[in-house]
Amino acid sequence: MAIALAGAAAAHDFKAGDLVIDHPWSRTTPPVATTGAGYVTITNNGTEPDTLVGGSAEISGGFELHTSEIVDGVAKMRPLTEGVTIAPGETMTLEPGGTHIMLTGLKGPIRESEPFTGTLVFEQAGEVPIKFVVEGFGSRPEPEAYAHEGLQQ
Repeated sequence: MAIALAGAAAAHDFKAGDLVIDHPWSRTTPPVATTGAGYVTITNNGTEPDTLVGGSAEISGGFELHTSEIVDGVAKMRPLTEGVTIAPGETMTLEPGGTHIMLTGLKGPIRESEPFTGTLVFEQAGEVPIKFVVEGFGSRPEPEAYAHEGLQQ
């Protein structure tokens, strides 16, 4: 299956069939960190649900889907072993403080302005190569801040 980067107007979007993967990004980490996080918005323009079941990133040994929630006033994180389902016509945002990608076993620090490649794995769409942009801690990148290169599979 061919996976291509969307047109220049989309800036940093990736497509796989009916899925649009919008602006994958990450934050910087301290030099000694062993975990990092990834964030992305996924829109399902199709008529069938699809589930993000995992993935990988060149900078980490592991890739897990997690969710954070407040329980009795305490923030708790738990893995989503069943993945994240995006219903037809719906958009799912993986973001700080909520559902997100946990990058485990970092091979080095995640550094500002040093993008890294990864792959999202969906039940229906399969493997989708992406590129994460990296912003300073506390940042949420704006779409016009993205630079990209075409990725093809």
